[in-house]
Amino acid sequence: MPALKPLTIGVLSALTALSSQAQTTDDAVQTVVVSASADASAAGLSKTFAGGQVAKGGRVGLLGTMDIMDTPFNSTNYTQQFIQDQQAHSVADVLQSDPGVRVARGFGNYQELYVIRGFPVNSDDLAYNGLNGVLPRQYIAAELLERVEVFRGANTFLNGATPGGGGIGGAINLLPKRAPNQDLTEVSAGLQSGRQTYLATDIARRFGEENRYGVRVNAAQRKGGTGIDDENREVQLAAAGVDYRGRGFRLSADLGWQTSKLHQSRPAVNVDASLAVPAAPDATASYGQPWDYSSERDVFGTLRGEWDVATDVVAWAAVGGRRGSELNRLASTLNLNNANGGGQIRRFDNAREDHVKTAELGLRAALRTASASHKLAMTTTGFDLDSRNAYATSAYQNTSLYQPLVLALPVLTTFGNDLAAPRTTNQVKLVSAAIADSMGFLDDRLLLTVGVRHQNIKQTGYAYNTGKPTVYNEAANTPIAAIVYKVTPKVSLYANRVESLQQGPVAGSTAANRNQVFAPYKSVQKEAGVKLDAGRYGATAALFATSQPMGVLNPATKIFGIDGEQRNRGLELTAYGEPVRGLRVLGGATLLDATQQRTAGGLTDGKDVIGVPRTQANLSLDWSVPGVRGLSVSARALHTSSQAVNAANTQNLPSWNRLDASARYAFKADGHEVVLRARVDNLTARDYWASAGGSQGAGYLVLGAPRTFGLTASTEF
Repeated sequence: MPALKPLTIGVLSALTALSSQAQTTDDAVQTVVVSASADASAAGLSKTFAGGQVAKGGRVGLLGTMDIMDTPFNSTNYTQQFIQDQQAHSVADVLQSDPGVRVARGFGNYQELYVIRGFPVNSDDLAYNGLNGVLPRQYIAAELLERVEVFRGANTFLNGATPGGGGIGGAINLLPKRAPNQDLTEVSAGLQSGRQTYLATDIARRFGEENRYGVRVNAAQRKGGTGIDDENREVQLAAAGVDYRGRGFRLSADLGWQTSKLHQSRPAVNVDASLAVPAAPDATASYGQPWDYSSERDVFGTLRGEWDVATDVVAWAAVGGRRGSELNRLASTLNLNNANGGGQIRRFDNAREDHVKTAELGLRAALRTASASHKLAMTTTGFDLDSRNAYATSAYQNTSLYQPLVLALPVLTTFGNDLAAPRTTNQVKLVSAAIADSMGFLDDRLLLTVGVRHQNIKQTGYAYNTGKPTVYNEAANTPIAAIVYKVTPKVSLYANRVESLQQGPVAGSTAANRNQVFAPYKSVQKEAGVKLDAGRYGATAALFATSQPMGVLNPATKIFGIDGEQRNRGLELTAYGEPVRGLRVLGGATLLDATQQRTAGGLTDGKDVIGVPRTQANLSLDWSVPGVRGLSVSARALHTSSQAVNAANTQNLPSWNRLDASARYAFKADGHEVVLRARVDNLTARDYWASAGGSQGAGYLVLGAPRTFGLTASTEF
C-alpha cells in the first residue's frame, strides 16, 4: 500500500500544522450549547422538516453533515419520530416507505437486502455513524436507531469501498441514539399477529456542568409467532450511547448487543427455466421445515471524537468493531422442477464468526479567498474483516410449494470445515485516503465540489477444508465532480459525476486464462436534478445513468474478461412535508430502465436486468383528525411493476400493489404522555411474490408478507 502513504501523511501533516495555529479561548466566558447529536459534531443533528418525518440534511461521507439544498446528491433522512410511528421492527420496515428502495432477501438465508436504483446493497455494507460493517449483518432492530439516512447513487469517493462490494446504487447510514436536552424515560409494550409480544424501554439523561454529559440506554425484546403459520421470531437487544460536549472538543461512544432468532421460516424459491413462474401461494402458509432455524448474536461498539483545532478547523477520529456469530440450520432454496409446484430442498447448516475492526481519521477546514469560499476535507480510513466459516449439506429431498411435506431431519453428507470450530475463509482489508474541496462562488449560490479517493482492496480467500489461499491485492482512484446552483433560496439545481469501486474478479477454472486477477472495476454514475424547499413541503427530481462493468466468459475463445456491462437509467421523484397543516405527505416514484448491455456471446443483450422493476411508487398520507385532539390516521400505498426472473426474460413476476393503514392516539393519563399505535400491513391480504432475486444475477423468488396486525402502547415517565 505504498501509494496510500503520501495522502495519509498529508492528512496528518495538515492536522499538525493547523493545530499549531489553534487560538486559545477564555474558558470563563465560553458556553457549551448542548443539542442532540449522533456523531459528536458541534452542529448536532440536522433539523427536521415540516411534518417531522424526514430531516433537512444528513451525513454525506467525508464531507460531513450537509443541508439537502447544498448537497449535489439525492438523499432522504428518516427521523426517529417516523420510525416509531411506522412501528418499524427493522431497517427494512423503515425503507418500505422509500420510493427509491425495494427490500429483498439474501440468497439461501434470511438476510435483509435493499435494492437502490436497481443495485443491491447488502446489510453487511450498512454504515453505523459512517463506519461500515459494525452493525449486525443479517437483521438490524429499529430500536437502535435515531435516524435512517438513504443516499442514492455511487459513493465510493464519499464513503470508501464497502466490504460486501456494494455502493453502486446507494448507501444507507444509520445513526445511534443520543441523550436529548430533556430527560426521557419511555416504556413500550405491544402485540402482533401470531401472538408476538413486544417490550422496550428507552432512558436518557444529561447531567454535569452545563449538561455536558449524556447517557442513553435502550433495551427491547420481541418474541413469539408472526403472521406466517408456525414461524417464530425472537429479537433481544441492549445498547448504550454516551457523549461528552466539552470546550473545543466532543466525544461519543456506543456499545450494543443484539440476538436474532428465526424458526421455521420459508425458504426462497428457484424456478426451473422451462417452467412459468408459479402463482403465489397463500401468504400465511408455511412451506418451511420444523427443523429450520437461524440464530445470530452480535456485540458491537464505536468511539468517536471531534476536536476544534482552530477557528473553522475541525479534526475527527473514530474507531469501531464487531464480534458476530451465526449458527443456522436452513431448509435451502426450494428448487421447483414441475408445473404443479413440486421441487426439492436440502438441509444446509452453517456456522460463521466475524471479527471486524474499522477506523477513520479526518480533517475539515473552512477558509475564504478573494474569489471563493472553500470547505476542505481530508480523511484516511481502514477496515479489517476476519470471517470464519463452516458448512454442511445433505442430499436433496422432494417436497412441494403448495402441499409441503414435513421432512425428517436430513443426514448431513458433505462438509466444508468443522461446524464446531469454523476456520478463516475470508479476510478483507480496505485502506483509503481522500481529499476534497467544496468551493463556493457568487456568495455561495454556486457550489463546486472536486476530489479523489485512493482505495486499496486486499482480500484473501481460504478454500474450505484445505485452507489454500487466493490473494487479491489491487488499488484504484475514484474521483468526483459535482455542482449545485441555487436558483433561489428555495430551488437548487445539481449535477454530479461520481464512481463506485468493486473488487475485480478472478477468472474461473473453466477459462483459458484461469486464476487471472483483474484490477478493481468502476461503475460510473452521471446525475442531474432539481430540489425544492418551500418551507412546509419539499421535493426532488433526479435523472441518473449508471454503467457497471461485468466479467463475462467469451464462449468462442473461453477467455474471461471485464467485457460485459449493465446500464441502469432512471428518473426519481420524491415529495415530503406538511403542505396543509395536519396533513403529512411522503412518497414518490422511481422509473427504471435496467438493461444488460453486453453479455456473454450477446445472448441477452438488451434484456432487462433480473429483479429490477421498471416502475416503483409509494404514497403515504398521515392526517391529524380535526376535532379529536391527539388522533392521527395514515395510509400507505405501494406499487411495484413486473420484474424479470431470468436473464433471458422468459420468466417474469407480475406487478403487485399493497395497502397499509395505521392510527395513533396521544393523550395524558395521570400526568404522563401515552401514545397508542395500531397498524395493519397488507390490508387487503394480497398474495404476491415481492421480489425476484437480490443477490445480483440470481432470480430466486421471495413471497410477500401476509396481512399483519400490530398494536403498541408507549408511555413517558
